[in-house]
Amino acid sequence: MMRFAMPLVFIGIAIAVFFAFTNSIYGEISMLRDLSLSYNEALGNSKALENARDELTAKKNSIDPDKLAKLEKLLPENVDNIRLILEIEKIALPYGMALKDVKYNTEADASKSGAAVVGGAAQNRGKDYGVWDLEFSTAGSYSNFLNFTKDLERNLRIVDISSITFSSSESGGINPASSESYKYNFKIKTYWLKKQ
Repeated sequence: MMRFAMPLVFIGIAIAVFFAFTNSIYGEISMLRDLSLSYNEALGNSKALENARDELTAKKNSIDPDKLAKLEKLLPENVDNIRLILEIEKIALPYGMALKDVKYNTEADASKSGAAVVGGAAQNRGKDYGVWDLEFSTAGSYSNFLNFTKDLERNLRIVDISSITFSSSESGGINPASSESYKYNFKIKTYWLKKQ
């Protein structure tokens, strides 16, 4: 009886040792297998993203450089406030309507909205684009005002006129040469793409 008991004890000890050590090793192997699957999935996703990036780069390179420059002017990747003010002034110049009292949001306002913008303020946090507000005044005849606003509409840069107020110019005002001269105060918004 002792003969049979001893082998049973050894078999029992062997089974206990097998489950004690093998079970933990099997758990590690299972965890490593899951980790390997997640890495393979991430690698597959990165290859898909690379392919998508390469396709988009090929599409961008196939666009005519002149048209691409126009697209970048339409919706630039930054506010570029100085260039916008110069463009508006260039549009107003043929009508003798010089820009005066140019105002825009300060850098402090931009930092509140969470965007780093030089000389302007970004709005609509969480969107793919920012909005920049600009105010200015100018003076001229009503027909020149109409032509100026039409040219502003036709400009490639997207500009929304938020409000226009006007008043008649007194003699000796901004443009005394014209008997039919008005002062116009513009508030406009322009847009820019946020970098991803």
